[in-house]
Amino acid sequence: MTLLPDEFSGRRYHVYNDWVRRTHGGRVQKISIDAGFTCPNRDGTLGQGGCSFCNNEGFSPSYLREQPRMADQIATGVEFMRRRYPRTLKFLAYFQSYSNTYGDLPRLKAAYAEALAHPDIAGLVIGTRPDCLPDAVLDYLAELAQRHIIELEIGVESCSDAVLVECLRGHDFACAQDAIRRAASRGLFVTGHLLIGLPLESAASLLEGARQLALLPLDALKFHQLQIVRHTRLAIQYQRDPASIPLSDPAAYIDQVIDMLELLPPSIKIQRLGSEVPPPLLLSPDWGMRLHAFPAKLEARLEERQTWQGRLVSGVL
Repeated sequence: MTLLPDEFSGRRYHVYNDWVRRTHGGRVQKISIDAGFTCPNRDGTLGQGGCSFCNNEGFSPSYLREQPRMADQIATGVEFMRRRYPRTLKFLAYFQSYSNTYGDLPRLKAAYAEALAHPDIAGLVIGTRPDCLPDAVLDYLAELAQRHIIELEIGVESCSDAVLVECLRGHDFACAQDAIRRAASRGLFVTGHLLIGLPLESAASLLEGARQLALLPLDALKFHQLQIVRHTRLAIQYQRDPASIPLSDPAAYIDQVIDMLELLPPSIKIQRLGSEVPPPLLLSPDWGMRLHAFPAKLEARLEERQTWQGRLVSGVL
């Protein structure tokens, strides 16, 4: 029988939520907020219209559009999560929409302070791009991390420069590597965000990407499958020529994730295995399964393949 690392809690990969419960003594829930930030790929600095796959409405709760005040967003989110997860121990304000370190430092400080001032908020999760992380911002986040829970979520999306160019990302993989290293050197908890299935991505580039990610000081990773979201450049391309964007089925996607997991150190926590887009915005593919079904399917396939996270990492038994 395979002897799995203790931090896997009996599973075949390192589940972020299990780590959270061990570290914080209970459930910690993220409350999505929209602080009104934009993105250099939308405001004309790098481009307009965003990355080819991006429609922010595809992952933002509807209450963010209905309530412009951050305090109202937090109150609504906390009330909902308390009903859904009554045993939640702490809440974190999740700066999710667009690039939440893109702005002058005084504005960033004011936004973070407003969220932290809410009595129900114990810390921040800040989603951003790797090219929006100057040292002054990282230094300030490191200061906040001495008093609050601070997690930084960096959009890597792909480790292939060709893929990043194709999806109009506006930065290369070296930029993501540099941002991750600079953030980690300040003691920040760093999560990388990956989008599996982008045009020009291949099995070989995913494996090489996993090898490169394994060399970085990442605390966690989020995997998302490519979904064609309406009102994006990819949606226009797909409608014109569906064959130009090959899409995975659930079984193939889970195997792709496992192939990468085998090359990732056991220390990296896995925060997400997939994502859901609201049905009215989803053009393709319709897998007919909810997000909560992914972990069980992954665990079953890991057992079927008799493998686990880190199996192919040198020094891991």
